[in-house]
Order: sequence, then C-alpha cells, then structure tokens
Amino acid sequence: MPEPLPYKLACLCDLRDEQGRILLIHRERAPNKGLCSPIGGKLDMHTGESPAQCAQREIMEEAGIRLPIERLHLGGLIAETAFEGTGHWLLFYYRVLGAVSSVTDVPEQDIPEGRLAWHHPSELESLPLPETDRKVIWPMITKHDGGGDRPGFFALHIDCTDMGGITWTVEESFPPA
Repeated sequence: MPEPLPYKLACLCDLRDEQGRILLIHRERAPNKGLCSPIGGKLDMHTGESPAQCAQREIMEEAGIRLPIERLHLGGLIAETAFEGTGHWLLFYYRVLGAVSSVTDVPEQDIPEGRLAWHHPSELESLPLPETDRKVIWPMITKHDGGGDRPGFFALHIDCTDMGGITWTVEESFPPA
C-alpha cells in the first residue's frame, strides 16, 4: 500500500482594486511555480491560527496591508485530492470586501514569492493558471461573486488523482446576497 499523502490547510485571498481587477502573484516558487495565483498560504499549525487569521497574516506578509478580519468573507471551501500528486489540500477562499487601492495600498511589485500584479477578470483566460484554478475555482468564484456587497458561498471537491484530467463535485452552492 502506498504511503498516504499529507493534508495541508491553506487560504486563498481575493483582493480587488477600485477597477475590479484581481491581485495575483506570478509565482517564482512552488507550488504553482511559473503560474499565477492569488495571495495565500498555509495555516500556522503551531499557533492554532484560524483560517481568517491566516488570510489576514498572508495579506500582510505578501501585499503589505493590514485588514480587519471583518473585511474577510469566507466565500468557499475547496478540497483538492492529490494535487500535483504530492498532497491533499483544504483551501479556505476569502474575498476581501471593498476595494483595495492598487496605487496607494498595493502597487505592482516583486515579493519573495514572485511578482504581484493586478489583472482584469477578463484576462484570467489568457494567464498561466493552475488547471484546477482555470477549469473549476475561478468559474465558481465568478458564479458566486454577484458584484454586490456580499458574495455567495461554495464548497468543492476536486479530484486530481487521474493524471489524464481532473474531476470535481460542487458540494454546496449559495448565491450572492
């Protein structure tokens, strides 16, 4: 019997500017090296950090801005089985409520993980994205965005065990308020 894969807990943080553009990291490190991803990272298991605290910390570390937890909306839970064949992930997707200034708060810049850059949602299709993001996660985010004050919520299970492709199941879906 093969060794079980490790399970990792992490958050993804969706920041938008006043023009509706999304902040992405053009990654220079694994995972997803060479691809574009939202800000995010693993929960600090040693301190018992909550997913929202993790999102708050990752936004501070990667974008350099301190946001109150009240501005973080849990918009999705994403379970990925055998991502890249190296581990299972449980991702907490947070949408930052309200705009973040791309000029004064988070300018485009290089950070240790890669290059931070703002992208219009219509550009996502042409960017180098992980397959799971392109086929499943961003379409679900778009479906649950709604453009209002409070995005909806979704829960997904993405199975990456088949090297020929991915399969997924939507386990919960609530429209935007």
